[in-house]
Amino acid sequence: MSNTTSASRSRSTSKFDKATDKAIGWLDDRLGVGKGRSLLDKIFPDHWSFLLGEIALYSFIVLVLTGIFLSLYFVPSTHEIVYHGPYAPLRGKLVSEAYASTLRISFSVRGGLVIRQMHHWAADVFVGAIAIHMMRIFFTGAFRKPRELNWMVGVTLLMLAIVNGFLGYSLPYDLVSGTGLRIAYSIILSIPLVGSYLAFFLFGGVFPGNGSIEPRMFILHVLVVPIIIAALIGAHLFMLVRQKHTHFPGKGRTEDNVVGSPLYPTFMAKTLGLFFIVTGVLWLLGGLVQINPIWQFGPYEPYKITYAVQPDWYMGWLDGALRIMPSWEFTGFGHTIPLEIFLPAILFPGITFTLFYAWPFIEAKITKDYAVHNILDFPRYRPKRTALGAAGVAFYFTLFAASSTDVLANFFQVSLNTVLWSFRILVIAVPVAVGLVTYQICKELATVPIPDEPKRSVIITRTDEGSYEMEEADIRPGDETDELSPIPVPVRINTDDSVDGDVGSDYLDEVPGVRRVSR
Repeated sequence: MSNTTSASRSRSTSKFDKATDKAIGWLDDRLGVGKGRSLLDKIFPDHWSFLLGEIALYSFIVLVLTGIFLSLYFVPSTHEIVYHGPYAPLRGKLVSEAYASTLRISFSVRGGLVIRQMHHWAADVFVGAIAIHMMRIFFTGAFRKPRELNWMVGVTLLMLAIVNGFLGYSLPYDLVSGTGLRIAYSIILSIPLVGSYLAFFLFGGVFPGNGSIEPRMFILHVLVVPIIIAALIGAHLFMLVRQKHTHFPGKGRTEDNVVGSPLYPTFMAKTLGLFFIVTGVLWLLGGLVQINPIWQFGPYEPYKITYAVQPDWYMGWLDGALRIMPSWEFTGFGHTIPLEIFLPAILFPGITFTLFYAWPFIEAKITKDYAVHNILDFPRYRPKRTALGAAGVAFYFTLFAASSTDVLANFFQVSLNTVLWSFRILVIAVPVAVGLVTYQICKELATVPIPDEPKRSVIITRTDEGSYEMEEADIRPGDETDELSPIPVPVRINTDDSVDGDVGSDYLDEVPGVRRVSR
């Protein structure tokens, strides 16, 4: 009975394989899809830090899927209507259609609140993953030749993610997001010469304008910016495949190879698992952790203000810069330029992203290093770059903390002016201190070799004479690593016994891990 079952399974499998081969052959004759088979052998490094970019990618996928759902119910209009929805405290009040539709998604659409909060959390994780991923690239020197262009694509992705996050955050037109829009309007007005014309064009008049800003933000948020982001992600992946991955120094790793796991099946299983983990965590956050409860803030009314409300974390550094900037302005030639807005909100982010874009070329110019680099740096061996990067991170985190000056003043019962002056000093002192300490730590660590294996436990005993002796303890779990030795992939993948190139068929048959598959 079992032999009959095995034979029938073998025949069904054989039929399936033949049908699959026939279908692939049909497509290959017309589209050349067989050439993409070599992509399955692309090598991906096994270091955990290379998964940070994938977290950003999968967060973007979740953003697109949840965004499609939300766009089916959201109404991008500031036209006021009387609210008669399920949220009792707002019944009978005038609210915008955008605000009312967001409440409807949250309270009336089945699963709407979970999807909406999942979308918001995914946006926060998306920006955060890009930022941490780029920090890893900076500290390890992965931006050097020939990957300068990919670094610039990443900087553009970070900038677009922040802009699109602000657009989406502003769409519900609640009291908090409306206040953010009013700040954005003031920032645009501060641009010399063209500010007033640009603000009038975008908002359709003096703020809040004629309502045209809402549908414009909606189209930018759901269509224009996501398409650009998707195109840049595609360009990033194309350059990644074309230039190959970098990898950390180690056994068998050189400037001319890539050591890791092949795309299929090892990396594919790993990355699919990560996708489900990211999606599951975002789903849990959307269902269990409240974020942006607009029904508590109420609809936007220009004469109302909010207290103890900060924007999403990725806008905190700009908010902090605006708060601690002194009240400076320039008046001349019949014009007034509010420097307290223009400098921190226009000039400062412009300088920030310009430095980000130019950094690969600045470092190459300073170090006179124009060579191709495929092996990454350990941060400890680049103390100046690491210290500068740590100082930069401390600088932006201090600005982020400055976005809560009103909360800190109230919590510690001190003057708001005292808190403002404290941050004006800290925003300079903290980065300097962090940079100096980081530099010294790197210099100390650089004298200690990085061990290839974990340290073994030792036993120290005292002899009868009073001296001490040390001996290694027995091997325990974790004392030894089981890392596989790198095995080269075949020069040519084939199904017959003859293989062109340096790797012969005997090698393919004898060495485990080297696959011989159909092209």
